[in-house]
Amino acid sequence: HRLFTHLSKKGNFKVFFEDQTKNNILKKIQSKRPKILWIETPSNPLLRIVDIEELSKAAHCVGTIVVVDNTFLSPILQKPLELGADLVLHSTTKFINGHSDVVGGAVIGKDQELVNQLFWWANCLGLTGSPFDSFLTLRGVRTLAPRISEHQRNTCEIINFLKTHPLVKKIHYPGLSNHPGYEVAKKQQKGFGSLFSVEISGGLKKVKEFLCKLRLFSLAESLGGVESLIAHPETMTHAGMEEKARREAGITEGLLRISVGIEDPCDLIEDLKQALDCALESPQPLEQCEVFNQV
Repeated sequence: HRLFTHLSKKGNFKVFFEDQTKNNILKKIQSKRPKILWIETPSNPLLRIVDIEELSKAAHCVGTIVVVDNTFLSPILQKPLELGADLVLHSTTKFINGHSDVVGGAVIGKDQELVNQLFWWANCLGLTGSPFDSFLTLRGVRTLAPRISEHQRNTCEIINFLKTHPLVKKIHYPGLSNHPGYEVAKKQQKGFGSLFSVEISGGLKKVKEFLCKLRLFSLAESLGGVESLIAHPETMTHAGMEEKARREAGITEGLLRISVGIEDPCDLIEDLKQALDCALESPQPLEQCEVFNQV
């Protein structure tokens, strides 16, 4: 968002940020005829789902290149190239590596000419990964399938618990049947993933009280590793956006994004329970909270 906005203001190109779940998105693609259609599904951090196949068909009718960020699901759970995308983007830092010790990315394409262009630019600008980071990423790929399975099992158990807690106002997860993108997710995904977001009643004050009590969940911006992480998008992952843009995107001060790891689910649930109960019943004074100072 920051990169596109900055370059757009410099006049490099025009960028339009659209809610791709809206019914008028296909008409907008046809009228604006963009050079590139950028899709992120599930989206970060509200897990919105868009129909890759439907959008790709509309985009290709007007000569648009379709790029899909598939970081949240990995190739195990979603294959955008088979659904019509031209390029797929992964932050290999996340699930593909899976151990939170690599910074990297990958772009995969099905058109050799387009891939050759990307290779030329990556080589020219020096944007390729180092040999050791590449080695670590390949190591992580070997356990991707079993890790994804464990991530998802833990996520289901945690969400079933969170649905019952009075401090949790809303859960954003496409695996819930009341999620607006549930049917589309079932159609194009092989699973619902291990990322979700929750809205905590009481706003920022309750969020801080909850985070201060957590012991097993680390407060961090990353995701997709073997450890469970929790982030506050308002002040962390999306702090670089203007407040108006955050509100338009549906990001509130009570929103938390959770990346479920592969630890024992009973331990994770117990940690969430005691932290939520403390925030609900006997909140800790904020001045005693050290864990939230980094936010």
